[in-house]
Amino acid sequence: MPPADPITETGFAVPVMADLACSAVSRSDAPDPGGVSGECPRAGGHGEDTVDLRLPGDLVALPAVDMLGPLDGHGSRGRHQEMYRTAVSITRRGEASRPSFAPRHDDLLDRVAEWGPADTPAGGFHLVPVRLERDLPLINRWMNDPAAAAFWELAGPQEMTQDHLRAQLAGDGRSVPCIGALDGVPMSYWEIYRADLDPLARHYPARPHDTGIHLLVGGVADRGRGLGGVLLRAVADLVLAQRPSCTRVIAEPDIRNTPSVAAFLTAGFRFSAEVELPAKQAALMVRDRSLRHLL
Repeated sequence: MPPADPITETGFAVPVMADLACSAVSRSDAPDPGGVSGECPRAGGHGEDTVDLRLPGDLVALPAVDMLGPLDGHGSRGRHQEMYRTAVSITRRGEASRPSFAPRHDDLLDRVAEWGPADTPAGGFHLVPVRLERDLPLINRWMNDPAAAAFWELAGPQEMTQDHLRAQLAGDGRSVPCIGALDGVPMSYWEIYRADLDPLARHYPARPHDTGIHLLVGGVADRGRGLGGVLLRAVADLVLAQRPSCTRVIAEPDIRNTPSVAAFLTAGFRFSAEVELPAKQAALMVRDRSLRHLL
């Protein structure tokens, strides 16, 4: 059990990278000079070990740049960029109602696909829900990067990554895998999930609608630039803006990953407690709604 937290009643946060890349909540963020971190969801996040919780009554009632090819826009990177810019444009114009790749019950997370873009100091950022036919090869490449493989535990054939993504896409919407596109270029992998409906909830005093985040910055060229803190802040702000019932964002990077913990602190998270999870000692990080406009 985590040590007592004097501010347990205020909120929790999201994980991700430091000056590098990172993962949040159910993934470990051990220090890695390469700038990628993340922990296998089996280490205390949503994976195969999903908590079989009954939904509250109110819910029941609710209806990498370097890997993408040439940088001149003529190769695979150019095609990826165009695909993601098209996806962002469609979302902005509202031309697509509920995308076919969105979870069937995605109202558990207030329709991540419709959250829209966010302006950041690094450029326009957009979370685009994963589509297997478009994103699987890219995500699999990222997962096989040695810097990521040590923490996400998803290195291997494409089928392994596919199974991990399909488990979320075919679920009840408590976890939504996304590609993070910066100025239209896919450069990170995210998982936005209901921390209160996740195995993580066994290890801290969860509140209804607590929202967790996992992040992996995929491209080597995007690491070491301070993007971790910038994107973590942007996504945490999106969560709090788009999910009015959520009072805090949660994350649990590996306690040894000081760069990742530093990135969360930069993004407005606070260290709440050290928590023993099945596969790691984690730093429970929390981003509180009540402090949103003060950070």
